[in-house]
Amino acid sequence: MIEIDNILLSDEIVKEQFVCDLAKCKGGCCEDGDAGAPLTGKETDILNEIFETLKPYLTREGLTEIEQKGRYFYDKSFGWVTPTINGGICAYGFRDEKGIIKCGIEQAYLDGKITWKKPISCHLYPIKIKTTKTYEIVNYEPRETLCSPACKLGRKLKVPVYVFLKEAIIRKYGEDFYGVLEQVATQYYKD
Repeated sequence: MIEIDNILLSDEIVKEQFVCDLAKCKGGCCEDGDAGAPLTGKETDILNEIFETLKPYLTREGLTEIEQKGRYFYDKSFGWVTPTINGGICAYGFRDEKGIIKCGIEQAYLDGKITWKKPISCHLYPIKIKTTKTYEIVNYEPRETLCSPACKLGRKLKVPVYVFLKEAIIRKYGEDFYGVLEQVATQYYKD
């Protein structure tokens, strides 16, 4: 484990390699899971603020699900999460012309309509975070079958997980944290 402040990161974040291969996985992480995308309390507030702007980016089915379940709801196992359509795709997702699941929130961000990119849990994937009283535990948890193309592509391109997720890690923990993580990784690759 790597410890930076009160954050414990699994060694795999610097050891393993990963680059999303959307042509092969089709964004399956947006529909394969036990619940919708985990949200922080602050993110639920943001969703409330931007929801009207998001509506044109959502599917009819997604909007119907949100009307029935809410913009987010509390799950006993996962905390605040986005709703899903019939236990599948996130209600904020849509399929593009190639069948790849895209995020309506992120599309609104890319179009300059909002300043929030997407839930940090989505941006950090395949990193997952668990919080204890003492630590935040950060693990690398790709889905075995779904993410195997991303693991292969990462190895082919020689891109470590922490490099692939640089923007998301900085968004979550800041530039200084990422700088320390880079130093740790550099030392790892020297050894």
